[in-house]
Amino acid sequence: MSDGVMIVGEVVDGGLHPTVRQLVNAAGQIGESSEVTLCLAVDGAFDGGCLEGIGVGKVVLLEHPDAGSDGIGGVYSLLTELVCEVVGRLEPTVVLVGKTDAGSVVSARLAARMGAGLASDCIDLALNSHGRVAVTRPVHGGSALAVYEFAGEGLQVVSVRPGAFEVAQSVAGTPDVERIDMSSVSASGAVPVLVETVVEESEGVPLEQADVVVSGGRGLGGPEPFDQLRELCGLLGAALGASRAACDAGWVDHNHQVGLTGKSISPTTYITVGISGASQHMAGCSSARNIVAIDKDREANIFSHARYGVVGDWAKVLPAFTAAVAELE
Repeated sequence: MSDGVMIVGEVVDGGLHPTVRQLVNAAGQIGESSEVTLCLAVDGAFDGGCLEGIGVGKVVLLEHPDAGSDGIGGVYSLLTELVCEVVGRLEPTVVLVGKTDAGSVVSARLAARMGAGLASDCIDLALNSHGRVAVTRPVHGGSALAVYEFAGEGLQVVSVRPGAFEVAQSVAGTPDVERIDMSSVSASGAVPVLVETVVEESEGVPLEQADVVVSGGRGLGGPEPFDQLRELCGLLGAALGASRAACDAGWVDHNHQVGLTGKSISPTTYITVGISGASQHMAGCSSARNIVAIDKDREANIFSHARYGVVGDWAKVLPAFTAAVAELE
């Protein structure tokens, strides 16, 4: 793409947010790496060593002393100003943002200010015959997928679902880095004010960042078997997942749901127990490199996607599997 792709990355604890390398992979679907620019809002605590092997043509650091504290209030007003400023300077054709708390806010504000189209919560990207972006995203409550294309000309803003793309592999070398002093930029106008913060408790490794995920489904029959899955997660250092049916039944919190209406994951290993493999669930784990399935129905759709499958009663298979893993510790 002639004017290039700009990634709005996030910085956490002085390093890159896990979604950044996923966005690099997504950008590769619509442009050459040499045409991709990664923009990061940073303060003095940023560790530039994390940029080695990032796989983009250029990195632009938007330096502001308050960049690290902007998200504490949850309103991201400063980040919005910084992103709008740099988009006005660089004039990219496409802006990619992760659909995180910050990304959801900034992408919508950016599109509104620039009069641009916004495609949100996308799980795949491509270019159409006119060189415009075509996105795939869930519709109808996650029961189907639809492809949308940006019409006309002008800026295209895309937010990408975390976990929809695998993490981009490191490449040799470090990209060109440009530092821009943004200390004079400040939030203006009607700035939102934080009224209340509600903290959602979570257990274990976040699904979108886990290298191993263990999920349970309707076939488990109730909430108690999830304690056995948690035991296996502890041994493997894995995240706990679940199907929509298990979450809707109240066996486990919806925060653990994998699928079109839940979270997209891209682990190295995905272990499913009592999950039939409905298309809505598989859309959320299609980027998993290896699927290990345990189900008593040999005709279950999950086996057509699994690298390894065990046909049998989970109540007999899972304890033996867990014991075998424990012996390797």
